[in-house]
Amino acid sequence: MNRQSLLQVVLAISGLLCASVYAAPQSKSNDAPKISEEHRVALIRGVQAEHCFAKVIFPQGKKGLTFKDGKITPGAMEVNQVAVREGAAAQVGDRMLITDLLFEGNKIVLELNGGPRKGVKWYQRISIGGNGGETPVSNPDPRAVNSQGSVLTVVFKDHIPDMTPEQFKQLLSPIFDFTSLTVAEAYAKQLPPKVALAIKNHQVLVGMDRDMVEYSLGRPPKRYRDKDDKGRDYEEWIYGTPPEDVEFVRFIGPTVTMLTIMKVDGEKVVKTDPEVVLASKETEAKPDEGNAPKKQTKRPSLLAPGEQNPDAPAVSNGQTQEPTHAGSPGGAPTTSPTSRPTDPKLPPDATPPPQFASSAH
Repeated sequence: MNRQSLLQVVLAISGLLCASVYAAPQSKSNDAPKISEEHRVALIRGVQAEHCFAKVIFPQGKKGLTFKDGKITPGAMEVNQVAVREGAAAQVGDRMLITDLLFEGNKIVLELNGGPRKGVKWYQRISIGGNGGETPVSNPDPRAVNSQGSVLTVVFKDHIPDMTPEQFKQLLSPIFDFTSLTVAEAYAKQLPPKVALAIKNHQVLVGMDRDMVEYSLGRPPKRYRDKDDKGRDYEEWIYGTPPEDVEFVRFIGPTVTMLTIMKVDGEKVVKTDPEVVLASKETEAKPDEGNAPKKQTKRPSLLAPGEQNPDAPAVSNGQTQEPTHAGSPGGAPTTSPTSRPTDPKLPPDATPPPQFASSAH
C-alpha cells in the first residue's frame, strides 16, 4: 500500500469518527421525550407574564425573530432595516413582558408586549342596522388591533422536548436576561412579604395601591369611572378577556376596595375585606406638635425705633395697667367707636345712631 492510499484510509476513518461524534448528540436530542402535559402547564405558568430584558432588537410585526439551533434569524443587519421601516418593539436593554405562550407542533411562540397587530376578521366588520343606528356583531379586542409588540418563535428539531421553566429560560439566555433585578422585583423588596409575594405571583390584594397593581398585572387594558351605590367616585381596571378569567379591580381613591373575578366556568368571586393595610403618606408618624415650642412672631409696626406705643398697657411692679384717659371717671375713655371726642369748640354731633337689620322695623 502506497502512501497516498494510506492517507485516503486515514481520512475515511477520521470522517467516520467525526460523523459518529456529531450523530451522538443529534440522536440524543431525537430520543428526548416529548414535553408532558404537566410541564406544559408549568411552562405557561412560569414564563407567561414574566418580565425580562432584551439582548437583541425586536422589530414590530408578525414575523419577529426565530430562534433555531442556537441561531437567531433574521440577521442583525436585516433586523435593523425592519426596525427602521416598521418600528422596534424593543431595543437592546429594554424591559419586555411575555404576554402569551403558544405551542404549535415543534414550535413555541412567545408573544411579547402584547404581540403583533392583528387584522380584523371579515365577520368582525358585519353590523346590523336599524332604528337610526348600527350595532356590530363582534367587537375586536383593541389590544390586538393597536398592539405594537413582537413575537419570538423557538423551533425544535422534531418535537418540543420535556423541560422545566428554568431550563427554558436558560435556553433563551442569548435573547433574554431573566436574571437581572427588574423594577418590579426591586420595588417588591421594599414591601411587606405578603404584598411582595402577591406581586411575584401576579395577584391583586384588597388594600393595594395603584402602583402595586400595575407592577403585579401591568397597565390596565381597559378602565372606566363611575359612582357606587353610596355616591362615591371609583375607578375600575379590567384585566383579561373571555374565554379567560376577567378581573375587575376597583379603586376608591388610591386604594383597591373591591376585587371581582369572573372565572371561565361562570363562578364569580368578590373580595371586599382588606387583605393588607398600608400606611398612607398622610398618616405617617409626625413630631408631636402639642409639645413643640411655639414660635413667637413679631408683628409689623409703624413706630420708629425706640418709640413707645401710647395705647400699649403699662407694666408696673410686674402687673399690667391699662392706660387711663383724662376727663373720664375712673380713667374710662371719653370716646367711643361711633362718636367724636367732646370738644366745646365743635358743634354737637347730630349724626343718628347706626341701625342694623336686627333692630330695623
